[in-house]
Amino acid sequence: MKKFGLSKQKLFSLTRQTLEKRIRKFYFETKDGKAAIEMLITLQVRNDLCEADFSNMLRSLVQHIFLKTRSTAAMRRYYFYFTTYFQEKDWQLLLIKLFPAQTFIAEKLEHLYTQVIKAPSTRLAES
Repeated sequence: MKKFGLSKQKLFSLTRQTLEKRIRKFYFETKDGKAAIEMLITLQVRNDLCEADFSNMLRSLVQHIFLKTRSTAAMRRYYFYFTTYFQEKDWQLLLIKLFPAQTFIAEKLEHLYTQVIKAPSTRLAES
């Protein structure tokens, strides 16, 4: 974590407001989405371990990183930790963005199912 500008001790001891400022500043200076995501996951662990509220921290920054920047392996690896940061509509867009091949295959399978299996079986049932 030291290479990200915040040590482990600072991530687990600073207040929420200070961490929000530093992580936001770090991201906009370096444009390192992977590091910002990893720091936010660390803060989710802190949220589970202590009584202070660190939930949904920097929601707008997370949405910006996931929806407005180029898809990376780190985003595909860690996207599931941020389900509460997105509404259903945005979540569907995110999945399409992160996994375009899977989305394409699912659409083709649905199309194939309706043409080959569903349509002939309904015609059979009608006769």
